[in-house]
Amino acid sequence: MDQMALNWLVYQLTGSAVALGILNLCRFVPILLFTLIGGVVADRWPRRRLLFSTQAIAMVLAFILAILVSTGLVEFWMVLVIAVGRGTMMSFNQPARQSLISELVPRSSLTNAIALNSATLNFTRILGPTIGGILIATVGIAGAFYANGFSFLAVLVSLMMMDIPPTKARVRKGMVGDLVDGLRYLMGERRLRTLVLFALVPMILGMPYMTMLSVFAQDILGAGGTGLSILTAATGFGALGGALIVAGGALRQRRRVMMIALIGFGASLILFAFSHLLWFSAVALVAAGLAQQVYMSLNNTLIQESVDDAYRGRILSTMFLNRGMVPLGSMIAGFGTSLAGAPATIGAMAALLVLLGAGSFRNVSGSGAAGNQTPN
Repeated sequence: MDQMALNWLVYQLTGSAVALGILNLCRFVPILLFTLIGGVVADRWPRRRLLFSTQAIAMVLAFILAILVSTGLVEFWMVLVIAVGRGTMMSFNQPARQSLISELVPRSSLTNAIALNSATLNFTRILGPTIGGILIATVGIAGAFYANGFSFLAVLVSLMMMDIPPTKARVRKGMVGDLVDGLRYLMGERRLRTLVLFALVPMILGMPYMTMLSVFAQDILGAGGTGLSILTAATGFGALGGALIVAGGALRQRRRVMMIALIGFGASLILFAFSHLLWFSAVALVAAGLAQQVYMSLNNTLIQESVDDAYRGRILSTMFLNRGMVPLGSMIAGFGTSLAGAPATIGAMAALLVLLGAGSFRNVSGSGAAGNQTPN
């Protein structure tokens, strides 16, 4: 909801699509710069305190933006500063948030918990824009930002009420020393290192299709804004379904299923890339969203099960660098589209996903361990 209102605000202020790109760049660059540091902090600080602090900062930023908009003082550069602040906050919030999951549920329920977390995120992709549109139409952009600010109160109260088990004291060697130790641990665990790489690389090759949906809806399918809404919703519904499948807990041979889902993600995107029918494109995106979410949820679970608790925040922070990989992939897709067209570009990147999954299937999906023992 907030992201929709933010994009709408920037476009109203500037009337420029380039400005929207700059806005998202200001959100993602801090993630690339500070996420690894955020992982170190997540392993050093009590995670409840870190989450409370970052969420409180996010609430303050939301209210500042709401006040600037409601008073008519807002300017584009102010929005960029707030975007940088949000990106920095997320760099410290996400490693702690994901690390906390394994402390709240039994190990046997970890897959279900991670998948349910993904399901809620994908449900908001469907519900959020609807609420955002209603708020913008009824109470205006400022009202949407005020609603976002007040929503953080529920988060802060929930954090105070949570019963979080105490964690063991962590050895501290300084920020740089802890960061180097985490990277050394990752490099020494072959299967864990492979799982982290498979959390990053597919983001470059697979996720740019989301950025290109507008191009497909307008230029390839001739469906305009309505088609874009249908395609976006199809992706969200598919991802929600994939998360619920994993949350059901009935999957076996999870490494094997993860790689099959990666191949299915690429194959579905190939079908989408060369479709000229809106209904077929929507079906392909439902399949792509489902396969992508099964793949990502299982990848996250296997990483969390494989990592030593003392390094959890630092290892998960390397995984969350994938958020910074998306703009890189989008840039590649943009250049490719200008040279060869959107279908050929997205189709080629999706084909590389299929080749990556098929070529690594035996190595990654085989039974074995990351380090000493990694559950399959």
